[in-house]
Amino acid sequence: MAYMLFIVEPTNQRNERTEQEGQVLYERMSNYADDLRERGLLLACESLKSTRDAVRVQVRGGQPRLLDGPFAEAKEMVGGFLLLSVDTREEAVAIATGCPAAQWCTVEVREVGPCYQ
Repeated sequence: MAYMLFIVEPTNQRNERTEQEGQVLYERMSNYADDLRERGLLLACESLKSTRDAVRVQVRGGQPRLLDGPFAEAKEMVGGFLLLSVDTREEAVAIATGCPAAQWCTVEVREVGPCYQ
C-alpha cells in the first residue's frame, strides 16, 4: 500500500531559523530519506518551497482564478512529503514517528487512494 507523509509546518517557521540551522535540519531529513530508500520503503520525497512563491488555481464557470502567495489566511503549509510503499497503516505511522521533522513539524499520514472512496 502507498502512504503519503505530509510535513506540515507553521508558515513562519523557516524565517525563525538561520540558513545554517535550516541546512542542518534539511540534512537530517535527507539522511532519513536515504535510509528509507535503502530499505525499499521510499517511492518519492521532496521538500517544498514557501507559499510565498506559490499560486492557487481555481476554474469556475470556465474562468481561471489565480491567487498568488503568500496566503494570508494560512497558518500552516505543506513543507514537503514522503511517499512510502508499506504493508500497513501502522508501519506508515511508525515511520512518521521516526521522522526527524516530527520534532519541529506535524507529520500527517494518509493512505493513497481514489477520491471517491
